[in-house]
Amino acid sequence: MSTAALFTLLTGVALAEPAADETAVNALLDAFHLAAATADEQTYFGSMTDDFVFVGTDATERWPRAEFETFARPYFSGDSAWIYKSVERHVSFRGDVGWFDERLHSDSYGETRGSGVVIRDGENWKVAQYVLSFPIPNGIAKEVVKQVKAADKN
Repeated sequence: MSTAALFTLLTGVALAEPAADETAVNALLDAFHLAAATADEQTYFGSMTDDFVFVGTDATERWPRAEFETFARPYFSGDSAWIYKSVERHVSFRGDVGWFDERLHSDSYGETRGSGVVIRDGENWKVAQYVLSFPIPNGIAKEVVKQVKAADKN
């Protein structure tokens, strides 16, 4: 019997099995990215909680699930919606909530970052929030910020 199972038996309080949870969340996120890459709409949207939120790279992009589905659905009509491949991921947990950050590769954008929140839904994990961002090297950050500020004025 695992320590977490024994603790639950003795106290009635469930503890997560970190290794199993990490494996499950990694599988969820890998399937999430693969579903977008193969335009598998059912798996992609089925990986999300009902109150899912997508935060995109533009400062105005904060989409609750219904709005995000409306935006994203046309991309799923072809062979691929978009392709991001995780090259490094870190996952942490506190009970039935997990959070992650990952380095991603995109042929369109190069290196990007993804981060978010996952929530245990019964026996499964689901994505509750996903944040996509572009890393800016510190050496060019001031110049990029100037460009962003100039674009915001237009």
